[in-house]
Parts: sequence; C-alpha cells; structure tokens
Amino acid sequence: MTMRHDNRDGSDVPHRADDSHGGPDQHGEHAHHTEQRVDHPGHAHSAHDGHEGHGGSGHGGHGGHAGHGDHVGQFRRLFWIMLVLAVPVVAFNDMFADLLGYDLPSGGWVWWVSPVLGTVVYAWGGQPFLTGAVEEIRARKPGMMLLIGLAITVAFVASWGASLRVLDHELNFWWELALLVVIMLLGHWIEMRSLAQTTSALDSLAALLPDEAEKVSGEGVVKVAPGDLVVGDVVLVRPGGSVPADGRIVDGSASMDESMVTGESKTVRRGNGEQVVAGTVATDSGLRVEVTAIGDDTALAGIQKLVADAQASSSRAQRIADKAAGWLFWFALGAAVVTATIWSLMGLPDSAVVRTITVLVIACPHALGLAIPLVVSIATERAARGGVLIKDRLALESMRTVDAVLFDKTGTLTKGEPTVSGVEPVAGRGQDEVLALAAAAESDSEHPLAKAIVGAARGRELTISSASDFSSSPAVGVKASVEGTVIEVGGPYLLEKHGASELPVVEGWRLEGAIILHVLADGEVIGALRLADEIRPESRAAVEALHAAGAQVVMITGDAQAVADTVAKELNIDRVFAGVRPKDKAAKVAELQQEGRKVAMVGDGVNDAPALAQADVGIAIGAGTDVAIGSAGVILASSDPRSVLSVIELSRASYRKMKQNLWWAAGYNLISVPLAAGVLAPVGFVLPMSVGAILMSVSTVVVALNAQLLRRLDLTPEHSARTFLEQQSTTP
Repeated sequence: MTMRHDNRDGSDVPHRADDSHGGPDQHGEHAHHTEQRVDHPGHAHSAHDGHEGHGGSGHGGHGGHAGHGDHVGQFRRLFWIMLVLAVPVVAFNDMFADLLGYDLPSGGWVWWVSPVLGTVVYAWGGQPFLTGAVEEIRARKPGMMLLIGLAITVAFVASWGASLRVLDHELNFWWELALLVVIMLLGHWIEMRSLAQTTSALDSLAALLPDEAEKVSGEGVVKVAPGDLVVGDVVLVRPGGSVPADGRIVDGSASMDESMVTGESKTVRRGNGEQVVAGTVATDSGLRVEVTAIGDDTALAGIQKLVADAQASSSRAQRIADKAAGWLFWFALGAAVVTATIWSLMGLPDSAVVRTITVLVIACPHALGLAIPLVVSIATERAARGGVLIKDRLALESMRTVDAVLFDKTGTLTKGEPTVSGVEPVAGRGQDEVLALAAAAESDSEHPLAKAIVGAARGRELTISSASDFSSSPAVGVKASVEGTVIEVGGPYLLEKHGASELPVVEGWRLEGAIILHVLADGEVIGALRLADEIRPESRAAVEALHAAGAQVVMITGDAQAVADTVAKELNIDRVFAGVRPKDKAAKVAELQQEGRKVAMVGDGVNDAPALAQADVGIAIGAGTDVAIGSAGVILASSDPRSVLSVIELSRASYRKMKQNLWWAAGYNLISVPLAAGVLAPVGFVLPMSVGAILMSVSTVVVALNAQLLRRLDLTPEHSARTFLEQQSTTP
C-alpha cells in the first residue's frame, strides 16, 4: 500500500507509512490518505502460441510460431536438395537443350532422367505445397497453397503426358516444373526465416534467465533450477550474474542492467529493500535476493505473454489483408479459367496449359498474406526491445491518429517525490547556510521531505554538520542541536509555537501550491524552504516533441488548481484538469473524445484503470514490474514520458510499411496476372512460366525485406523525441 499526505493546497507528496519522523503531520502541513495499488500478475505465455497464417491460409498447417524455427531448416534443406536434383532435370531435358542449342548424350536413359527426377522433385519438394493445398480444401479456406498446388500438379500431369507421348511434346514442362519448385522453396525459406526472426524477442527474453540459481541453504549455497525456487527462498546473485526470479534485495547493492525491462542501457543502482526483476544483471557486485515471485507471476513471464499475445492478436489492417487474399484466390482462379478457355478457343491447347499454369503461379497471394503479419510481428518485437510492450495491435495502429495525449501528473510528468525548489534566507543569512543547517537538523529523519532537504544540500555540495538531540513532533516539525545552535524545521504550527511570522515570499509560493517549511535558529526565523513534487527532466522534451507531432498535451491531476497550473506553465501544457478524483478521470477522457479528439491516456496504473480503458489508447508508464495492467493497450517499461513518442513513431512507421506492402502485393498481382494470361501476346510478348515463378518469389522477398527495415528504428526515448523535433524544424 502506498501512503500519501497532502498539504493544505492539495499537493501530493508520497511518504512512508512507517515513517519514524513523527507521522504524516510532522511538518504541520500534511494530512494523509491511502490509495490501493492493484497489481495484475502476468502469466507465462509460450513463444509458440498461435500466429496467424498468411492471408488466412497458413502454410498448410504451418502457420504457427511453433514451426517457424523448424520450417526454416525444413525449407532450407529441401531447397538445396531440390536444387541439386533440378540440375540434371533441367540439363537432360530436351526442351531446355533445344532452347539453349546443345546436344544431349545418346542413349535411351537420357529421355527418362527428367521425368524420374522431376517426379521426385514434385512429390518431395512439392510436398509442403501439396499438403497445404489439401489443408486449405479441408478448411474451406482456399488460398495461395492451393494455387501453388494446382500449378505444379497441372505441370506435372502435362509433363508426364508429353513424356509418354499422350499429349503434345510442347507440354514437356519438366525443367520448368523443377525450377518452379526450387524457386518456391527459396521464397518460403526466406519467408520462414523472416517469421522466425520475429520470435527472437521472446527467445532472447527466455534466455535471460540463468540455467542455474544459487540458493542459500544454511551456511552454504546449493545450485537449483530457477523453476525449483519458491517464494521466500534467498538466492545468491554473483557479479555479472542474472537474477533468477523476481525478488527483494536483502543484502548488498549493485548496479543493475535492467535494459531487458526498460529498454534503457544505463545501469540503475539497487540496494537493500529494493525490488529486482528476473533476468536483470548485477553488473559490478554480488547480491542476496529474497524471491517474491516465480514462474507465471514474474515480470519476465508477463512481458513474454504480452509480446506473444500482441503477435497473435488480430488488427484492422490484418483483416483487410486476409479478406483481400481471399478475394485474390478467386480472382486468380477465375483468371486461370478464362485464360484456359480463350487460348483453347483460339486453337492453341498447349499455350492454354502454359498460360494457365503461369497465371496460377504468379497470382499466388503470398506477398499479400505476408504483408501485415510480418510488419506487426517485427514491430512488436522491436517495441519490446525498446521497452515498449504492445498488448493490443489495435492500440498500436490507433496511436498514429492520436491528437490529444492526456498525462496523469503525479508519477508520470513528475517523479511523485518532493524536491527543494527554492530557498529564501532572511537578511544577513545566505541560501547555502540556511539549507545546510536545515539539512543537518533533518539528517536523522527518514521523512521524504527530510530526504529532499538533505539531497538538495548534497546536490549543492554543502557541508552538512553533525546534529545531536534530534526530536520530532507531529504537526510541528523537527528539532536538533547543530554546533551549539537549536535548529528547527517545520510548518505553520512551528511558527505559531514561537510567535513568529512567515516570510513575505511565502504567499507567492503558496499560490503556486508549494510545500512551505520555515527554518528557525534558537527560535528566530532564518529562512524558508519551498518544496514541490519534482518534475521529471524528460517531461519538458516530451511535451515539446508531442507538440511537434501535432498532438495537444493535456494534464489531469487530483492536485489543487494552483499546483497543476504551476506544472502546466513550466512544461507548456495546453490544458489542465485539476482537482479530479480518480473515479472521475474516465469522464474527462470522454469529454475530450466528445470534442472529436483521439485520446491517448498516459498513467502510472494507480487508480487510472477506468481512464486507460476509456481512452482510444491506454498507456501505462513506468510499469516495468507491473506488466499485465489489464486496462492499458501499451505498457512503457520505463518512466520516461518521452517513450510516448516512441509509440507514436513506431505506429506511424508500421502503418507506412503496411501500406507499402499492401500496395506492392496487391498492385503486383493486378498487373502481373494479365501479363501471365497473355494479353500482350498479340504484340509478341509472352511471360515465361519460370519468369512468373521468379516474379512471384521476388514479390514475397520485397515485402519481407521492406518489413525488416523496421528493425532499424531507434526507439530510445531521446531519439524519438529528437526525431519529431527535427521533423518540425525541417517542415516549411
């Protein structure tokens, strides 16, 4: 449970429930309330759970993630074996020999080389396509596998007919059939390798866990599998070692590499009592960690589930592509029938067979079926590596249209912890002197305000004298003896106790919603301190970049209007909703939507669930160990608000790739099918069957390579923010 206390102006400052500093009213400024944080543990999700096939058809049952890695090897092996077999099929084929003008060896066996080896190529090399065709027929979802199966089967039957002299010798397609199968296998090998790469994020996440964990047992340690750990076990993490399960540090401190969760390359110092996540690395020293979560409940399992779910979920663009691929099958089949009919009526049955096979091959909706799934899979993986976890594809698609970004203030735009933002000394005293004396008096306190004062003094590299006789009084403040002088720090009750007046500058601070403390020496006021919730240093750049991206920036907070206005003014925020209770945040989101805006709500997941669900895109920020927040479509593992720009950049880049792939895949088919049918035959141009197969495979490779360009995106928060600012500066 998180405890907060509020000053009279309504500003939120976090504080520890077990504070020994004298309770929530320590400085006479604060009441307190509690808020319950609801965590949603993640669940492990196999990297091999379903993945959409291509164009709704799959690969004859090969469309799942489970087979991507296996199918890379399968198609690679088949390609090389069929390539070796195809060489004699082509070389000993009399049609090919006539085409190139060379003589074949004499002997009856030469005639049978192409038919025999060609049959092996058809039955063995074509098996994945034939099996896929049967599966599509059974599922009543005809697609590209059925088209390929029809094409190679027609070529196979016609070739045997020609070899047995039942059909015209011109229908001897053995060499073209062999090349057709080899080219198809090459295209599928490249495709499967691309798809297998999209699961590398899941594989690399799983690989982050160590093979063994060192469990502390008595005076020694025993090595166990991470899966055998239970909550409450204490494990030893050596320098350079990975944390085997989520836990709390009970001994030691280390610089932790948390890039697998946050996407940030900088290490973070973690010490006693702090949480660490499975898979993170202690870079410089050893730790003892008490296990707090295992298996499905770990952050790593939650991240894996999110990535896998997002890759398996559907989207608008995917449904469009699936529908288009389905229609393309019937378009191709209709074109093949029309082609066969017209060429037959022209008295050219041989040409009818050749043209029909070419149409069936070239019209395979392969590239179209690959266009969207590959882009989304790569985008999802790339996002996960950058600390952006996509739960819902629709959220990623919608982010490009967002024109209003609504930030929760505390913990999102601000750090949710106080900092000294002003020091006002009385005449004859200096700022550093007042701050140093206050820090000396507060040095024995664990209160967040005390920590802020001590931290500010250390930040200025001031000498903090040792104090004695420390005491604290609820609703009044603290008192200590510093170099023979009694120093007191507190709020209005402290002034009232000594009959002292507050400094004139305080009224202006109060209007800004600041927390105000006075410093007294031997009962005399020597200065005042202004404290406020510290604004994240990245927030200003985030707001500026969002403006450059064309979005309105809105802030929502439960704080008083004065506090909210101060933050909004400093960050140049467009609109402010202040004094909003958590249950009313969703209504404010709806209010923006009623104005016709597409809204992204950014919150820390605490009491923001209704608003996150109401928004067009819900973004949970700083939720690295809370990765399964149910109401958010996007989860940012780091607390950097600039990460919102990373989501926008990824959304826009993904959409561009989807459009490019769809236009290429659909446009290619619409142009190439008439050419394959022979519409230019009257002017002497006829598309060879082998060239048609090459073009079909090339279209698939183009789509795959275009999608792979998404891997080059730099999604670090600072780069994304800089990108939008640079785009704005170059726009006339």
